[in-house]
Amino acid sequence: MRTQVGIVGAGPAGLMLSHLLHLQGIESVVIDKRTRQEIEETIKAGVLEDGTTKLLEETGLGERMKKEGAVHHGIYLRFGGESHRIHLSELTGGKTVTVYAQHEVLKDLIAKRLEDDGHVLFSVDDVSVEDLTSSAPRISFTQDGANQELECDFVVGADGSQTYTRFLIPEGKVRTDYFRQYPFAWFGILAEAPPSSEELIYARHERGFALISTRSPTVQRLYFQCDPSDSVDNWSDDRIWAELHARVDGPDASVTDGHIFQKAILQFRSFVCEPMQYGRLFLAGDSAHTVPPTGAKGMNLAIADVGVLSKALAAFYEHKETDLLEAYTETVLRRVWRAQHFSYWMTMMMHRFPDATPFDLRRQVAELEAVTGTVAGATFLAENYVGLPHT
Repeated sequence: MRTQVGIVGAGPAGLMLSHLLHLQGIESVVIDKRTRQEIEETIKAGVLEDGTTKLLEETGLGERMKKEGAVHHGIYLRFGGESHRIHLSELTGGKTVTVYAQHEVLKDLIAKRLEDDGHVLFSVDDVSVEDLTSSAPRISFTQDGANQELECDFVVGADGSQTYTRFLIPEGKVRTDYFRQYPFAWFGILAEAPPSSEELIYARHERGFALISTRSPTVQRLYFQCDPSDSVDNWSDDRIWAELHARVDGPDASVTDGHIFQKAILQFRSFVCEPMQYGRLFLAGDSAHTVPPTGAKGMNLAIADVGVLSKALAAFYEHKETDLLEAYTETVLRRVWRAQHFSYWMTMMMHRFPDATPFDLRRQVAELEAVTGTVAGATFLAENYVGLPHT
């Protein structure tokens, strides 16, 4: 097979890039080791920044999102038994976020690529990439037991946090990895229940952090801070609801119980790989960086990455210009590190750390009071939460 851009990974970054390239007349082939069903049924967070929703709408992917997604104009920070609203749209000139699950975005992307006769190959195995420093890199893989080889001009590694492509960039000599592991995790549940709140609640409590989110009018997503070595087997449904009530309930907030049909523990990490390119290889999304979910930045960063990369590839094919490709890492990392800072800041401000001193706990409260009690503090949070402008 021959194509212009070979994409490893059918997640948000890989599929969105393929879609954007198609709109500019550039051929691509996307491969993924997972089945289509596995991709579409893996449930992950789904808070879309203002810029992400606009890009989806502008490129023909917003119809179902506008019908089924929930537009939020604010969020709540809850501490000391009281809720404080951050009015996102009022503080950012009308910008909002949309709650629309990542697997729903992936369903829309896959359906659109297949509708446009795009090449998306599922259930591949034995993937290897060669000749990255040449002008004709190759991707080899097997599908249905048959050996395949894909010749291309460029390779894009969009294979998520369990990446293979990142390690094609020589470590030390070329690649530097920046990593932080946090001393806690999130216990996440999906429950059949009506919403506990019209907008997300980020709650700081002496027992630990909790997040009240939503997926639809009938399905809710809730989290609470837990020990990273804990097990879902240790938590009965009754114990889970009791913990959420203890951390959130008060005169102005209450968690609504329901039938829990999914439980999982999410580890907390911050990671950035530099550079995000090597020869004819370009990384995008979680293959190059991951953030704590506190700031809701993961999928949004992936979409922003490929927005930049698609323009750089278009400049190459239309005008044989390489400046944007050469500047790809520098361009996207400015946004990546801003998002890392915001996610880290939100995490440090809202969570109970195991080694926290009385000084640390009082400092957290003072920081929350500064954010919720001043226009400057609330604006900083709002501008970052709705998302920085796409480059």
